[in-house]
Amino acid sequence: MTRLLARESVGMEISDDVVERFRADGAAVLRGVLDETWIERLCQGVERNRISPSPWSHWYTTPDESVGFWSDYVTWRSVPEYESVVFESGLADVAARLMGSTTARFFHEHVLVKEPGAAERTPWHHDQPYYSVDGDQNVSMWIGLDPVPADTAVRFLAGSHRWDRWFIPRRFVDHVPYAPESDRYELLPDIDALIEGDPDRHRTVSFATEPGDIVVFHYRTVHDAPGNPSTERRRRAVSLRWVGDDAVWAERPWQVSPPFEAEGLAPGDPLDDDRFPVIARRH
Repeated sequence: MTRLLARESVGMEISDDVVERFRADGAAVLRGVLDETWIERLCQGVERNRISPSPWSHWYTTPDESVGFWSDYVTWRSVPEYESVVFESGLADVAARLMGSTTARFFHEHVLVKEPGAAERTPWHHDQPYYSVDGDQNVSMWIGLDPVPADTAVRFLAGSHRWDRWFIPRRFVDHVPYAPESDRYELLPDIDALIEGDPDRHRTVSFATEPGDIVVFHYRTVHDAPGNPSTERRRRAVSLRWVGDDAVWAERPWQVSPPFEAEGLAPGDPLDDDRFPVIARRH
């Protein structure tokens, strides 16, 4: 039976500098946060997930282990390894501190795996327009299960979460925008051209990581990722998505991802729903 009651904070420590970096740049890295036991548990979960994917799983390439790029999400109820990390690792406490929130509510997990030779690039985008949630208190935790050098790591456009701009989502398969521009949502500009034209103003950050490190970023931080050029090494990542006190249900003019249904929630309602349990409370 899934645990839906919030537990008391256990207080995993992170430095003020990391918190400040996350809030200023919209992305930061936590070093050595998870020990080998948690990493191995997540590896087991990814393998369980791969063998028994959910109906929401997706292959961006031919589903062949040697060249595959696949993802899945919202499987934590059926993958006990994911569930235990969410509820028992202390990462909820870290999320609350980063967000400046008295609570950390779990939104969902997202698994992304690029097998050796999967050259597909993840396009520039930011995440919140894909989601059925509004609110500024949020954080994604990207947990790499394999070593990732800086030149193949996720790349973030520093400070872009404070642009007060909402960009139309793009399909990962062919990078096509979901919809035309509207009053609230605009097409993403040519980020590579912005960086090349003024690299000081449009600064990027990326982080070489080892298993146990966690990259944290805001839902509206613009980011991309290269393919996996390695012929031997997988690039497995489990991202945990958290929201804070100000999170409310939102509707988008396209199919949200994950494709949650409202199930009684109206735009502007708090996410008081068993699908989104509060895991930590800070005093």
